[in-house]
Amino acid sequence: MKLMHHLLATGLLTIMAGTLQAAPQTFDFKDPKGVNNAVFKLDAPLESINGSANGISGTVTFDPENPAAVQGKIIVTTASLTVPNPMQNTHMHSATWLDATQFPQITFEAKSLANVKTMESVTTGDLTGTFTLKGVAKEIITPVKITYLKDKLSARVPNQQGDLLVIRANFTINREEYNIQPGQYEEKVSPTIELYLAIAGASPKP
Repeated sequence: MKLMHHLLATGLLTIMAGTLQAAPQTFDFKDPKGVNNAVFKLDAPLESINGSANGISGTVTFDPENPAAVQGKIIVTTASLTVPNPMQNTHMHSATWLDATQFPQITFEAKSLANVKTMESVTTGDLTGTFTLKGVAKEIITPVKITYLKDKLSARVPNQQGDLLVIRANFTINREEYNIQPGQYEEKVSPTIELYLAIAGASPKP
């Protein structure tokens, strides 16, 4: 009887340990180093505009045992978008363009991941989510690369133990669909905007 109890207890502990190990982790993308950034590019006939944004935050839930279940929301502060030309910068934040005052955030909320392929720590797939810009929300699908780096947080943030999740994605939007001066100034401001995201989130351990 004691042996049976011991075996049952051992089996229960093994199941519990496996469940805990497989539990999804939450990664925080508000980077204390301030190096997370989104890059955008507009390539018009007369001018090519390149800029970036570093006001990034949000959380993503990721399970290394089930990468297809990834979910979360990434937030970019509109006012953090910058371009090299100061006048263009002012125009971009104004009410006639992005209206950073009325619409202070640009967001992407992940819904599902399809065509999932995982090799060691890297998962690729087609991520479906809701992209919201200037108050307009649209569903988009973007190829994504997700790298799970177990026990690598200390390599990025000294004296902090935990895991890292690196997300890379790029997609193109049409500014007309988001009410950004539709049909205007297309010789200088491209009607399409290319977006590139390369960000790391942290899941600290106690």
